[in-house]
Amino acid sequence: MDWQQPYPSNRSPVCAGNLVASSQPLAVQAGLEALSRGGNAIDAALATAITLTVVEPNNNGLGSDAFCILWDGTQLTGLNASGRSPRAWTRERFTGLQQMPELGWESVTVPGAVSAWVALSDRYGKLPFAQLFERAIGYAEDGFQIGPKTAFYWKLAERTYGDFADFRAHFLHAPDAGSRVRRPDLARSLRLIAESRGEAFYRGELAERMAVSAAQANGALTLEDLDTHSADWVTPIAQPYRQVALHEIPPNGQGLAAQIALGILRHREVADLDSAEWFHLQIEAMKIAIRAAFDHFADPRAMRVSPEALLEEGMLARLAAGIGANATRLPPGKLPVELPAGSDTVYLASADANGMMVSFIQSNYQGFGSGIVIPGTGIAMQNRGSGFSLDPDHPNCVGPGKRPYHTIIPGFVTEAGAPRLAFGVMGGHMQHQGHVQMVGRIFDHQQNPQAASDAPRWHIYPDFSVGVEPGFSESVATELRARGHAVRSEPLEHVFGGAQLILRTEDGYVAGSDHRKEGQAAGF
Repeated sequence: MDWQQPYPSNRSPVCAGNLVASSQPLAVQAGLEALSRGGNAIDAALATAITLTVVEPNNNGLGSDAFCILWDGTQLTGLNASGRSPRAWTRERFTGLQQMPELGWESVTVPGAVSAWVALSDRYGKLPFAQLFERAIGYAEDGFQIGPKTAFYWKLAERTYGDFADFRAHFLHAPDAGSRVRRPDLARSLRLIAESRGEAFYRGELAERMAVSAAQANGALTLEDLDTHSADWVTPIAQPYRQVALHEIPPNGQGLAAQIALGILRHREVADLDSAEWFHLQIEAMKIAIRAAFDHFADPRAMRVSPEALLEEGMLARLAAGIGANATRLPPGKLPVELPAGSDTVYLASADANGMMVSFIQSNYQGFGSGIVIPGTGIAMQNRGSGFSLDPDHPNCVGPGKRPYHTIIPGFVTEAGAPRLAFGVMGGHMQHQGHVQMVGRIFDHQQNPQAASDAPRWHIYPDFSVGVEPGFSESVATELRARGHAVRSEPLEHVFGGAQLILRTEDGYVAGSDHRKEGQAAGF
């Protein structure tokens, strides 16, 4: 491992036998507390995730979805806890619209995050379920000081959600950075979930409140939709990449795109770190993978081309051979459906001294979600339904009881069948691209997790132009333009996501936490 920090940064890698890394320090401390009380990495991940719903509400909440990949000490397991659409969501319900609504009840799918907490705790947790909520409930009842980035994005939400009365009542008076925030309605909901092991959320009082609120506004979500929700255990897809393998949750998430890109890149020689050739190869491979995601990714029951077919080795080798010195035009055929990609997510990684490692992600989708807040509960409902297409010929076309295309993806890397890296790069359309960039830096060039996170990033937009962030070499950007890439400087920090990484080493773990977020990596 290269321990140098070659990029401007205010952070160093963190080394410890037990670690938590996430985007909010109070949530990280909740996870560490779970570990210090005898919990394992799952307990730490859940305590962190539950606390994040209180202290970073602009990115996640009780109305979110979640995914997880974990190493339990002997094998890798995945959990898809994304919610499905209401049963009343036929294609005909949206007749006359050109795209799915972004806000309101017609963007709300069943929230799955709570089901993820229950499923993971039931199967792997050591601590009592209710104990995982103690810090979150305390912050909601007694208050917490809001972080500067959270305060900034909370204020921006006033422009988006001002027309939603229940949102105004619960959220609209955005706090200043450092000021104390209390959320007593949310505290009560957290208690109900903790005491009932999630039953109150899907079949009890909170479910009834959600269903009543939907019915009053002519929304489609019903008690039956909530009652029949399930989080599903899945086998992560493994894609070899040189000496390691990248694991991703199968679609409906976009993690498969990172695997397609790396599957192409493994057929090319590793170029020099931060060279124009290195970036060119990555960008070209990623463009192909993004096109595949736009054309094919959906609820697995609706996909017409399987993940196995999209990762077929001979095809990946031919695609790799087809990358020349200059940027290529998109493959011929139907123009891609531009699938929506919200950038507002929380990601966390945890690891314990017994070898358990967890990669976990949870998100409202866009900001606070749909704008729908259930009165008296503090529950902000996600707007994941806006991730559907209305093209009847697309596998991701909206339909009843269907999971939409998802941008949030936890990542995991193994080497020779052993765990090496739990990681994620929150940030919508940046996430699969961030996975490719982190894997390349850590395993092609042996950068430590903090250096890999600190490095200036590139971002391919849905129109296949390329943004580069401040600090990216201008000479390299100029050469990429000369090769035919539509490169522009992008000053907006959130476009490039936020990474959290925990790398397993011979003597313990090394973690990095993105300076683009207000979080940290910490351990003992």
